[in-house]
Amino acid sequence: MHTLNPKKLKLSKWTAVKPLEREKHFLVTQLCEDDEQVITACVLEAVISRNEHTIDWHELQNESVWIQGWV
Repeated sequence: MHTLNPKKLKLSKWTAVKPLEREKHFLVTQLCEDDEQVITACVLEAVISRNEHTIDWHELQNESVWIQGWV
């Protein structure tokens, strides 16, 4: 498990280990914050289809689900 700085996630690239709806490569396009400006989630946009998925940003630390960069 690698550590991530949530403030540096915007525009980072990710590869799904198991494709989501036949989508494999994603870009973080938005960060969702609570009232205290703590990042709680992020929006991943599929590169090809532009479908958006909102996930808890902590899920990106799970190397069995996500690989940082485009592989």
